[in-house]
Amino acid sequence: MRKPFIGGNWKMNTDSASAAELACGLSRNLDDVCNEKVDVTVCPPFVYLSAVKKALGPCQIGLGAQDVYFEPKGAFTGEISCSMLKDVGCSHVIIGHSERRHIIKESDELINRKLSAAISSGLLAIFCVGELLEQRNAGKTNSVVAEQIKKGMAGIGLEKACAVTIAYEPVWAIGTGINATAQQAQEVHVMIRELIAKLYDKSFAQQIRIQYGGSATAANAAELMSQPDIDGLLVGGASLKLEDFTKIVMAAAERKII
Repeated sequence: MRKPFIGGNWKMNTDSASAAELACGLSRNLDDVCNEKVDVTVCPPFVYLSAVKKALGPCQIGLGAQDVYFEPKGAFTGEISCSMLKDVGCSHVIIGHSERRHIIKESDELINRKLSAAISSGLLAIFCVGELLEQRNAGKTNSVVAEQIKKGMAGIGLEKACAVTIAYEPVWAIGTGINATAQQAQEVHVMIRELIAKLYDKSFAQQIRIQYGGSATAANAAELMSQPDIDGLLVGGASLKLEDFTKIVMAAAERKII
């Protein structure tokens, strides 16, 4: 049974007051639908995690981080460990986001180490994959995404893989206002599910949730969520707008769980 899963990636936005205000609004608007009809997690900047956790209160909206390091502790200036994230109430962490891959230059091997460490610590991982525009234009979407998944999940067995949600985010659609059509997204989601069946088994492939990310908005959420293999959305800019994110979550809540 795949329950819809909506994630809000706040990226490097908000301040302490606006982060808490947004979290309070989401708690008020979404508490009735969270967990029963849809899973929701928000991922604020590291420095506001505690404030957002407090503002969310007892509601069922999860708290996630935007990144993590694979070492448990030590002389790693500026990094954040899995135990630190759990200490402030995080249940989820985003790993391998395209902005980490292409701006910060994270490798597949580093992403794999982060993914493995996060799962081993008890965190749930949102594992991001996606192709550049030139790769899509060259017909390499499937091969690029498949390679990212194979390398990112290398050595992660079935038991640990159950803690992973895959987020397909075409890089050319992130923050550009241009999104893949629902059919384009569905095609890649099907490919990902087929790949997971080969790497693990068919049963698990039908259980794993695959989100779409890339200019997901209140306007296109329902159409994207109507696709049978799109199990949720990883939302960027629209997650910073209370009304828009509420509409996105409500659109997902109306999707039938299969």
